[in-house]
Amino acid sequence: MSYLKDTPLGRSSDFIDEYTPSLLCPVPRWDARESLELEDTTLPFHGMDIWNAYELSWLNEKGKPQVALAELIVPCTSPNIIESKSLKLYLNSFANSRFDSRDRVVAVIAKDLAEVAGAPVDVRVMTLREAEREPAWEEHGQLVDTLDVTFDHFEYRPELLLTDQGPEQTGVLVSHLLRSHCPVTNQPDWGTVQVRYTGRPISPASFLRYVVSLRNHQGFHEQIIEQVFVDLQHQCAPRQLSVYGRFTRRGGLDINPFRSNYEDTPANRRTIRQ
Repeated sequence: MSYLKDTPLGRSSDFIDEYTPSLLCPVPRWDARESLELEDTTLPFHGMDIWNAYELSWLNEKGKPQVALAELIVPCTSPNIIESKSLKLYLNSFANSRFDSRDRVVAVIAKDLAEVAGAPVDVRVMTLREAEREPAWEEHGQLVDTLDVTFDHFEYRPELLLTDQGPEQTGVLVSHLLRSHCPVTNQPDWGTVQVRYTGRPISPASFLRYVVSLRNHQGFHEQIIEQVFVDLQHQCAPRQLSVYGRFTRRGGLDINPFRSNYEDTPANRRTIRQ
């Protein structure tokens, strides 16, 4: 991962509070996808990475501080992901810079992120009152965490995924026990994973064991969700498949990757831990 040597991840960084777009750092998606035996021209999914930024502030024309939340949607077909610490530093650099309107802030962020990601990025900036009205996560599907299951494996084991006997069905499996590790800092990342599928019944107990096997696995959020998608496809062969990860925030940001071979953009609904 030599491409990470120029990023601020895992290193001390100066705090810059004047608008500085050069703080943003790209991370190529291709490097992780090689290990999944994926090619950009034949991806088995479409989707996006939905970011929520909780630490955004700037000055209006009169110098009055403004605070807001931002929603950033990066297509999974972009050549690069945006390194999360660099995004945190970049957003904090707005703090003592003047912008004449919220629309101007949106336009600036969208332009800067698109240049780093290599693809258009949708940006929405909300006041706190607007954000209050956003709907929260609602539990849909089978929560596998309540199953009485014995665990023997805490290292990545995709072969744990199994299907049950029975006709094709449409199902939803949910677990809040997803944990993985940052490949640079080795810090834990916590999240919720939701799987929607049509195909042979996926064994809920096997899915739970598989999720727990990721507990010490390394990968960025986007890479982990793509790994789950590919593993489910290889091991269980559903005809339709969506995988949605909702990770808890770090550094004022949460990242929520969505990958599907049949659904469009999901609702950006925050879980209780976000």
